[in-house]
Amino acid sequence: MKKFSLSLAGCLTIFLLAIEPHSIAAPTAKPTIVLISGEFEYKSAETLPVFKHYLETNYGFNCVYLERTKGEDIPGLDALARADLVVLFVRRMTLPEEQLGKIKKYLDSGKPLIGLRTASHAFENWKEWDRDVLGGNYHNHYSDKLVATIRIVTETADNPILKGVDREFVAGGSLYLNTPLPPSSVVLLMGSVTNQPPEPVAWTHSYKSARVFYTSLGHPKDFDNAAFRRLLVNAVFWTLNRPAPESGRERP
Repeated sequence: MKKFSLSLAGCLTIFLLAIEPHSIAAPTAKPTIVLISGEFEYKSAETLPVFKHYLETNYGFNCVYLERTKGEDIPGLDALARADLVVLFVRRMTLPEEQLGKIKKYLDSGKPLIGLRTASHAFENWKEWDRDVLGGNYHNHYSDKLVATIRIVTETADNPILKGVDREFVAGGSLYLNTPLPPSSVVLLMGSVTNQPPEPVAWTHSYKSARVFYTSLGHPKDFDNAAFRRLLVNAVFWTLNRPAPESGRERP
């Protein structure tokens, strides 16, 4: 009986391949995401590993976590050669040219990037980074004693990065000053504090054909906020050119 079952299965496979040779596709490879912590202000060495686990557990991504040493060094950047997406949370590093070259090579290949909070001032030896790569214009921030309210921009509310994100929520940290942005940046979220003009908080950009998403959010309290986590997950899927996932099934 076993011989018959195996023979029947084999014949069926041959038959299907004969009539539709391209209908049986190979399984889609899981994207590899490299998450890089390179700052000491916002505990990204704690929040990024947790978010890495979140992506692996809920969405099946292959994730690699890299962390800055106490000096100006990020070991393991060879991982960028096999990365499909980089999530960068770095602050004011003078990265060795050899390591900075690996980041430049990755971006020159047209692969996507997500920048979080201090990524706007990531590199002391690449000052054009913020404007050219992220499409930003960081030049200071308000006091962390001023509570910032974050709101979805009406004109871009249908962007897939905003799918399932609360229309209004409170930021965990200080509001960054980024006005004015380059015309090439598409603003998704604005933030405001009392008696001050609003500031862009999240936007998309393109660098050498690569999809880029940046947000000035990223305080540890933001990672505790479901709205921020949803925003970040959606950004991962958008930068990878995949449809935003349905919400409500995530595990911690």
